Amino acid sequence: MVLFQVSLLFLVCCSVVFFCFIFSEKALELKSKTSKFVTHSLVRFEMLDTLITSKTRIKLLLKFFLNSKTRSYLRGLAEEFGESSNAIRVELNRMEEAGLLSADNEGNKKMYQANVLHPLFNDIHNIILKHVGIDKVIQEMVIRVGEPDSAWLVGDFAEGKDGKIIDLILVGEDLDKNYLNRISTKVEAMIKRKVRYMVISPEEASDFIGHQSRALMIWRKDQEWK
Repeated sequence: MVLFQVSLLFLVCCSVVFFCFIFSEKALELKSKTSKFVTHSLVRFEMLDTLITSKTRIKLLLKFFLNSKTRSYLRGLAEEFGESSNAIRVELNRMEEAGLLSADNEGNKKMYQANVLHPLFNDIHNIILKHVGIDKVIQEMVIRVGEPDSAWLVGDFAEGKDGKIIDLILVGEDLDKNYLNRISTKVEAMIKRKVRYMVISPEEASDFIGHQSRALMIWRKDQEWK
């Protein structure tokens, strides 16, 4: 268990150092603009696969640490991942013993959820955002589109499921839709995923977002983004 905790700490430290290097001034001078985008995309897409060899563990980190409100149980995870319950049970036990997951009984099911009080929670959450490409969506599409009130993930990623499409709802007035049309192709090339977006007014927010089975706020206008 100590080894498991050390490996996660190693992941966090490596990721911080790695991204500092990738975006340092020297690294930016090595490639042209086109090759930079391709290189950065491949790096972020493959980072977790390189540092963590267990595909099951990566799926669990994405499941619980992208949206901390996600709750699930062993059999449901086995069906969702298409993997044996034994392999998933081993990883769940490790993560629970390390304090990364909390668990409680709901009827005859043991429900798991990310432990947001764990000292590594924010670090892992940010790494998952980078792995999926949501950090680029925020930097390129959300912050620069105008003055949105908030941005929400819906669909598979809001439920912690990996996929090829990121569904995004932007809430605000007078947002630059022409800019979104231009930048979306660039962002998709960088993160190797399609981005579907919808722009709605604040008055429409409760209707559209309230009807989603699960929605995850990834940005609000009073939030600083670095």
